[in-house]
Amino acid sequence: MRDTRESRLLLVLLVAVAFALITVDIRGGQESPVDGARQAAAAVFGPVENGVAAAVDPIGNAIGAVRDSGERHTRIAALEKENAELKAELGSDDRNRNRLRELDSMLKTAGAGQYGIKGAQVIAIGAAQGFSWTVTIDVGARDGIQRDMTVLNGAGLVGRVTTVGPSTSTVLLANDPDFTVGTRMEKSDELGFATGQGDRPLLVQLLNGKAKVKAGDRLVTFGSAGSRPFVPGVPVGEIVRIDPLGGGLTRNVYVRPYVGFTKLDIVGVVVQAPRSDPRDTVLPQKPKPAPTVTVTVTAKPPADGQANEQAQGEAAEQPILGRAEKPAQEQNQGQAREPNQAQDPNDQEDATP
Repeated sequence: MRDTRESRLLLVLLVAVAFALITVDIRGGQESPVDGARQAAAAVFGPVENGVAAAVDPIGNAIGAVRDSGERHTRIAALEKENAELKAELGSDDRNRNRLRELDSMLKTAGAGQYGIKGAQVIAIGAAQGFSWTVTIDVGARDGIQRDMTVLNGAGLVGRVTTVGPSTSTVLLANDPDFTVGTRMEKSDELGFATGQGDRPLLVQLLNGKAKVKAGDRLVTFGSAGSRPFVPGVPVGEIVRIDPLGGGLTRNVYVRPYVGFTKLDIVGVVVQAPRSDPRDTVLPQKPKPAPTVTVTVTAKPPADGQANEQAQGEAAEQPILGRAEKPAQEQNQGQAREPNQAQDPNDQEDATP
């Protein structure tokens, strides 16, 4: 239809008629004069609406399902995220508890040796310098860390600081082949030098080739001049194997370190050495051996009835022994008479009247 003056007047007229019919229908209520026309229209267009609805409903249902699926997926994703966060919180709680235990153990070790320490956390393994057994810690020059400071944890000797940056430092671990520390044996005070061997026990060369050592003996650091790079008294480990005596000036033993170098987390850098050598006081207490159980069996005295039966049995055995000895005596007497008869054959005639 062309947009003309007549078409515009017709459109306005139709709109006015529609408003009039709507007004009459609303005011008439159930007795509306257009109710019949509405029912007729419903009878004519109802089947068409049902058919269109039947054709359109699956599409609408699919759209609704997709929309609901999206909502469910979003909800599931939100629940999974919340579950992951809860697991992370639980995991972090376990980790925090472990770290608190490590920190508490390290503080006890530092207190026993009177070491002034700066706590640190291991943030990386290895370093740009190319060391095979090193870690990076999150303290540096800004925290008062300097090169050649002793590093320890709650178990014992970890290593020494080799490189210091503004906020981080590199620690050479005690099991590195380039690591060497002076050691002193507990009680006997035998001196030696421990060298790292990677994931194998430390090799300790005792200066006394005839030193009396045994498996289980423990060692601590001997200490350096000015306590750099090592302070004295830090636990190193215990002997697990001993080379046989070879008549040399030194003797080799193998020591299992107390520190687990593959699971380091909380460590301490000794920034202040102890005033005096703590010697063996930092070593953990040895477990007490289990007591030996001794079983004592006491024989009970026989009852009166049993004693009488035993006495009767002994008395019954004596006549048997007497009878057994009598034939032997008669035989001996007979043997004694036979030589007499042989020496005096006329005795029988003299006895005849």
